[in-house]
Amino acid sequence: CLLSFIYTDFSEAGANTAPATVPNAATNRILGRWLLGCSGLVVGAVVLGGVTRLTESGLSMVDWHLVREMKPPQTRAEWEAEFAKYRQFPEFKIMNHDMTLPEFKFIFYMEWGHRMWGRLVGLAYVLPTIYFWKKGYFNRSMKGRALGLCGFVFFQGLLGWYMVKSGLEEKPESYDVPRVSQYRLSAHLGSALLLYCASLWTGLTLMVEPHKLANTKRLNQLRRFAKGTVGLVFLTALSGAFVAGLDAGLVYNSFPLMGDRWIPDDLLAFSPTLKNFFENPTTVQFDHRVLAISSLTAITGLYMFSRRMMLPRRAKIAISCLTAMAYAQVALGISTLLLYVPTPLAATHQSGSVALLSLAIWVLAELRKVAK
Repeated sequence: CLLSFIYTDFSEAGANTAPATVPNAATNRILGRWLLGCSGLVVGAVVLGGVTRLTESGLSMVDWHLVREMKPPQTRAEWEAEFAKYRQFPEFKIMNHDMTLPEFKFIFYMEWGHRMWGRLVGLAYVLPTIYFWKKGYFNRSMKGRALGLCGFVFFQGLLGWYMVKSGLEEKPESYDVPRVSQYRLSAHLGSALLLYCASLWTGLTLMVEPHKLANTKRLNQLRRFAKGTVGLVFLTALSGAFVAGLDAGLVYNSFPLMGDRWIPDDLLAFSPTLKNFFENPTTVQFDHRVLAISSLTAITGLYMFSRRMMLPRRAKIAISCLTAMAYAQVALGISTLLLYVPTPLAATHQSGSVALLSLAIWVLAELRKVAK
């Protein structure tokens, strides 16, 4: 799909740009479509990674090989050998000691699919970058951005394995369910979201013509408001990784109260106090609630502030879509909590966070200043 998406404009560029220099408007449109396609693949990786975490499949592959693991086990002997390796690690010993080979195949294929999708993302960035570079489609700024995006993809892959390793380590002092470090999980998700945001923003700015808006005081205030809102939405999505990493969605499954209190007794149960914000499931869930409500409030305020201004129709649509998605996302989050985190609903909620972030970036793209 990505290749056909880009190819649509190749003939157009060849027809329209023969006498012209590159880069130009036609080649920028090609680059924009490429980056939007890449950002879509990153979304797929984030969603698949979330489902892998929710189905507790992420620790099924105990090795990491860039090429060799691309072919999954084929024969029963190969499957038995892979299963034997898995049985040596804490997740099997503590949690899955009665797992059968067919059950292992399911979690293995979930993790394998996530890793293969990650390799597809890498190819989608690197191969077109080489081609476009040779064709002269990149200006100086885009060369730096393309190299940065490709480097970030490689970093993301290494960070993913670094995360998985934390769940494979023996921890004799701990009787908890084996899981990856919530710190590394948050870093892995955060870097994926940064890659996505950078790709989406660059793609939109290459494809969408900026509005020629007068730089009034109120418009500049709206832009700053929108930037702050994007930061808050990003932080809320990142806090969701700590919720997932600690299974914090399975404590205090009530709303708006946590149990029968607004502020639970064990909010600051850990010492030192700072540790609660990253390792106490109660505090992590409480923080995620506060950030979610703050994001909803900020987006509602952005919508109300924008209604008092004369904005282009496309910008108004973007802000309206952002507002509608914010309320839908909060409803999804509350439903996920009250129903004790069913996998389909939780996966939809995680996907909703990316949709919300996407719409927030679209709003920024519509409100951006015209380059001089």
